[in-house]
Amino acid sequence: MAVTPQMVKELRDKTGAGMAECKKALDEANGNMEEAIDNLRKRGAASVAKRADRSANEGAVVAMTSVDGTLGIIAEVNCETDFVARNEEFVDFARQIGETLLANEISSVEDLMSQSVGDKMLNDLYNEMLAKFSEKIGVKRFERRQSANGSVASYIHAGSKLGVLIETTAPVRTDSGIASIRDIAMQVAAMKPLYADRANVNTEAITKEIEIYKEQAIIEGKKPEMAEKIATGRLEKFYQENCLVEQSFVKDGNKTVKDILKDISAAEGVEVNIVGFTRYFLGEE
Repeated sequence: MAVTPQMVKELRDKTGAGMAECKKALDEANGNMEEAIDNLRKRGAASVAKRADRSANEGAVVAMTSVDGTLGIIAEVNCETDFVARNEEFVDFARQIGETLLANEISSVEDLMSQSVGDKMLNDLYNEMLAKFSEKIGVKRFERRQSANGSVASYIHAGSKLGVLIETTAPVRTDSGIASIRDIAMQVAAMKPLYADRANVNTEAITKEIEIYKEQAIIEGKKPEMAEKIATGRLEKFYQENCLVEQSFVKDGNKTVKDILKDISAAEGVEVNIVGFTRYFLGEE
């Protein structure tokens, strides 16, 4: 069958692939539209190896929670350019990845791609994305947080380049409590704490910080016994800067995050603390 410009346009409208790619796919399929679509998808999958060495540091971070607030997921889906990252189809693809992770207990990207989305597998949608955009696209990482006794909240910063999951020790159900936990997730996004609280700081990290502070004090001319006291004082500052619950609250500098947790606990009628958090920033190693 002769391939007409109208057929090429129809295939482009259906797949979003370039005109030349559509013409080639139709020629190979002797004008069969469905076969041409399959050819484009296969070509997209086959081109992954050629794109492997290219940098893909744009994209989107997706964070979602279940209706009951006991499960949360966070994922980073990458592409090469901000132009593709802002494309409606890429945004929808990233959303489908998040929803698939939320609905299934998944441990690997391979397992993720084998899941069904409607009448297709996620891998089919992935190949369609590769066929449409001549970029390296992929799921870089993901995490699921399932709380046995508490709640999981999520936060996505404007632009979808930064996301947070945060887990509490007890359920948070009041509107004010949920809003405050989301504010704490925003705190994690903005202030980049390393630990939830002092109990999470490992001994090796503490020892390293003390040695650094003592050496700094000695270089400044302090005697060894004085350097020890200075190191202890600076360690307190380290806790205040790097432990989430000890940080000054970004929305009210007169309070710490620990104070906000006390307010939440009072509203919920049960002690609420932070189990842990996950923070994804687009493109970070």
